[in-house]
Amino acid sequence: MRKRNLRIFLPLFLPLFFLFLPINAAGEVFEYKHVKDARYRIISVVDQSVYIDGVLSHSSQILNRIAVTVTNARDGIGEHSAVYQTSERLMYDSQQRQQTPSAVFKWEREYDSVFERDKLGRITINPQYFMPMVRSIPVFPGRSINKDDTWNIEATEVHDFRDSFGIEEPYRVPFRVFYQYVGERQWEDSAYYPAFSITYNIEIRLPEVRGGVYPTRMSETNSMILYWDRANGVEKAYTGTSRITFRMSDGRTLRFDASSKAELVDAQEMNREELASDIVNEIDRLDIKDVNVNVVDEGISLSLEDIRFHPDSERMLPGEEAKLEKIAEILKRYPGRDIVVSGHAALAGSPEYLMRLSQGRARAIADYLLSRNVRTADRIIIRGYGAERPIADNSTEEGMRKNRRVEITILEN
Repeated sequence: MRKRNLRIFLPLFLPLFFLFLPINAAGEVFEYKHVKDARYRIISVVDQSVYIDGVLSHSSQILNRIAVTVTNARDGIGEHSAVYQTSERLMYDSQQRQQTPSAVFKWEREYDSVFERDKLGRITINPQYFMPMVRSIPVFPGRSINKDDTWNIEATEVHDFRDSFGIEEPYRVPFRVFYQYVGERQWEDSAYYPAFSITYNIEIRLPEVRGGVYPTRMSETNSMILYWDRANGVEKAYTGTSRITFRMSDGRTLRFDASSKAELVDAQEMNREELASDIVNEIDRLDIKDVNVNVVDEGISLSLEDIRFHPDSERMLPGEEAKLEKIAEILKRYPGRDIVVSGHAALAGSPEYLMRLSQGRARAIADYLLSRNVRTADRIIIRGYGAERPIADNSTEEGMRKNRRVEITILEN
């Protein structure tokens, strides 16, 4: 079991569009209102520490980006399509016995999900999906609510144990959630919003898994405050803390302590063809060589096919920063879009070596963009592909040169 793969994501419930209906002076009713073609995204940051038998193993920061589209709405039910992207940066590793902060986030995994949600918040979803991690939070009681009113409703938590414990299927745990309407609270330095306290505890024996080490018992405590945007009829944000403890089949205890903060942000639609044309014109104006611009599913990709590095190294050759300075100037024109920096390698070495090399070169480019204030660290993600995605023939020197490339993708969401 690899230590770095020990991570548990704090529950990612999907905040959707809400209708806030005042009934009378005695209380208010909260219900989901699903609007066809509505689009939004949720950004959450989780600070997590992992303990093995009570000793700190490592800590990391996890960045979750969730893009949601309401594909249909009928009879109070919303059909949703969502993409969850998780990225991580290591903050401390006990093996190195020192703080080891990483400036940028490394892409970890992407999940697709399709589900329905009714007006009270109950989710119906095919069991094949890993996300959302927590199903049916929040769920409203379907009645008028006063400040300090409470209610409790069943929910389900789903864990992805593929990397941590080699369990391939989504791991489902039922539990009961306790709610309280706590009235108006201020979100950070902005306005006051209606807020809900959400807490739950889990204590469960887990079924036996054949082969390898697996968790036999799980306990969890979870507490969060959900903030509501009354003016726009949509969830504003949440903050939360959690502790998840596993008793393992080999006698060890694994504990995951986490705190999180999340906020819903507008998902501005990207005119990809127009944006690509503008970027091509800027590349011509700045006389940047060996850069191709492509419209891709995620947004707009700039493929830098001649950023040169020292052989078998993540260090750029002298003079390469001049080209990146011009690329940085272009990227600054679109500050509202997050970016992904992807490294690619030619087929010359083992898959493991090429993956590390491509990740390291992507990190070098991302670090430079950070130094030029193109984006903040939570808005740049790096990803290494090794030699998995060649664009030319690896049997020729020219083809290998093109395959040793870095791609910078301006994301739509």
